[in-house]
Amino acid sequence: MKKFIFDVDGTLTPSRKQIDSSFEAFMIKFACSYPVYLVTGSDRKKTIEQIGLDLYNRSKRVYNCAGNDIYERDNLVYRNPWTLPDEARRFLMDELDYSQFPLKTGNHIDKRPGCINFSILGRNALFEERAIYKEWDNLHNERVDIADRFNLHFPDLFAFVGGETGVDISSKGSDKGQIIRDFSFDDELHFFGDRMDEIGNDYPLAVQVKKRGGYTYQVKGWEDTRTRLEEFPTPPTGVITL
Repeated sequence: MKKFIFDVDGTLTPSRKQIDSSFEAFMIKFACSYPVYLVTGSDRKKTIEQIGLDLYNRSKRVYNCAGNDIYERDNLVYRNPWTLPDEARRFLMDELDYSQFPLKTGNHIDKRPGCINFSILGRNALFEERAIYKEWDNLHNERVDIADRFNLHFPDLFAFVGGETGVDISSKGSDKGQIIRDFSFDDELHFFGDRMDEIGNDYPLAVQVKKRGGYTYQVKGWEDTRTRLEEFPTPPTGVITL
C-alpha cells in the first residue's frame, strides 16, 4: 500500500506559518484517499497551529519533535524523556556569545520531547526578523558551521539544520529516521520534505526510506508539494481505512 509521509515546515506550510486554506482542503481530501503521516520538529501545539486540528486528526499518526512525541489524534502514543546534557548547553551558550549576528531576541534553547532547537536569533523573533536572519545565514552559513562543530564535540549527539533559523539537536538515533520502524517492508513509502541535504533534518528519514525502496521528494515549498501530489490518482474506493 502507498503511504505518504510529510514534513510540515517548508513542505506543507511556509516556515512557522499557517497552511494555505485551499491547500489545507486539498490535504484533507488527500488524507481520505491515502494514509498520511506527519513528521516534524515542532511540538503538537505548534503543529496544530500551523496545519489545523482537522488535518492533524485525519493523519494516521503524527510524529512531533522528530518522532520523539507521537500522537494518534488526541492519544499520546510515545514520549522520549531525553534532556540536553549540561556540557552541551554550555557549548551552545558559547556559540551564542561568539555569533556575529547583531540581533538576539531571547529563548535561544527550545526544549522539546527528545530534542531541543537552538537558535542564535531566538524563538521570540518576529517574522521580519526571521527573514533578516535567514538572509544573513545564507551568506555566512552559520547554522551549518554550528552543527558541524557541535557534532565534532559531542559524538553521541547529533545536530542538524532545521527550519529557517534553528539547529535541531537530539541523541543519535532520535532523529526523524527513527520513525521508519513503524512501517512495513511491504509499504510503498513516499516522503516529502524540504531539507534532505546531508545536514538537513529530513535527511535521516530520506536515507531510511530509500533503503526500503521508497520514494523521496525534496520540495521547494507547499506549492511544489501540491503540484507533485496532484500526479497521484484518487483510488477507486475513494476513502481509506487502514
